[in-house]
Amino acid sequence: MRIAILTSGILPVPAVLGGAVENLIDYYLEYNNQHQLHDITVYSITPPKSFTITNTINVHYHYIDTYSWWGRMKRHLYVRTHSSHYYDPYIEYYLNEAIKDISKKEYDIIILENRPGFAIPISRISNAKIIVHLHNDLLNINSYKAKEICQVTHKIITVSNFIKSRVETIGVNIPIETVYNGINLQNFHHTTPIDRKTLGFNEDDFIVVYSGRLIKEKGIEELIDAFIQLKLYPYIKLLVLGGSFYGVSKNNLFIEKLKDKCEKIKSRIVFTGFIPYEQLSQYLKIGDIAVVPSTWEEPFGLTCVEAIATGLPLIATNSGGIPEAVNDKCAILINKTNLKEEISKAILDLYTNINLRNTMQNNGIERSLKFSKENYSTQFLTNLTTDI
Repeated sequence: MRIAILTSGILPVPAVLGGAVENLIDYYLEYNNQHQLHDITVYSITPPKSFTITNTINVHYHYIDTYSWWGRMKRHLYVRTHSSHYYDPYIEYYLNEAIKDISKKEYDIIILENRPGFAIPISRISNAKIIVHLHNDLLNINSYKAKEICQVTHKIITVSNFIKSRVETIGVNIPIETVYNGINLQNFHHTTPIDRKTLGFNEDDFIVVYSGRLIKEKGIEELIDAFIQLKLYPYIKLLVLGGSFYGVSKNNLFIEKLKDKCEKIKSRIVFTGFIPYEQLSQYLKIGDIAVVPSTWEEPFGLTCVEAIATGLPLIATNSGGIPEAVNDKCAILINKTNLKEEISKAILDLYTNINLRNTMQNNGIERSLKFSKENYSTQFLTNLTTDI
């Protein structure tokens, strides 16, 4: 089949600048190449000049120039002269440029990666079957033009049954299937940890790892509050993997609040800043346990899978799709009410019980086998051509 993929329009594919959605696209493109299944064209924004992307027999890249001086100027002019309809105007510029080429081609299927709002304009210029791949809660009864989007969409693939249940609130008759995300298990099962001393930790420290963005919805504030409560345990340390707030220049009240809180535990907390995804497992590996304290409804919880695949016992909130990713054999699932107390208690339970940690470690590695990139790619590409 001839297939077109529209990305989110924010980061390039291949995922040379990272991005969870972009990495997942790469996985099924790699699988498609290996098995020579479909003729796929990827519509992506341009990667930086330092990266050379090569087309293959089965996968081709159509780049929309947002990087060069002329590309930036065209996008700026578009934004100045067009009002946005569904997304940020910069994303709609990407869509408009992609439509110019798609309208000249004949595709059997067009995949919209986490952009359900693209379905209506795409349906006007192509007879291809439209499949929406939903990574977030972006299509439910309260979404803008939800029923109109479903009417022109032939199938929806969701990353969890939680996201599927949100789409079902629209009440339309459309095939909806869940395909769980996957990761490159080899990178997490067989990784060599960095030397913890390079980050200022001692060998006898008990390291709790947090991996993710420093935003309110991820529960980082509650995690820091939990550490403040653990002041009688100086050997319990916190490692935060991800963008550090110390480099943020914008006036952000939440970040300022975190700074003030961290002053109280600055000797027990380390921020790494941005970590390239291919190095993430090396940093996770130095931890003793991981915490995913999300206060929002996580669509799936890929961070949870990365942690258990590395062999870390996990503490996570019982929210969204997280219970689909992990279970009580490899994770302590806590309620979001009284979250800082729940986190501190769970940390102490694991800190004082090495047998429990060892059991959860083994169960977690076993559980992670379900979420290989091969399983994900096989199921995703199979679902493309069924029930449409």
